Amino acid sequence: MQVAKWGNSLAIRIPAVVVELLELKEGDEINIIAAGMETVAIEREPTPQEWLARLDKFRGRLPKDWKFDREEANAR
Repeated sequence: MQVAKWGNSLAIRIPAVVVELLELKEGDEINIIAAGMETVAIEREPTPQEWLARLDKFRGRLPKDWKFDREEANAR
């Protein structure tokens, strides 16, 4: 990847193969993680729809008799 000046900031150019692999498009949020002294990992931030799809996997996993008590949850 190449680092370039962009206004007062620095930018990186992501190779096309990585863009395709992560299904990136303009405006997507990504995380770049230092995985070592010479290694980085790039992760695409999930979209709100993807977060909701992940949460849907947990639908119905609470016991049938479980009830949320707002007063108890907020008690000090």
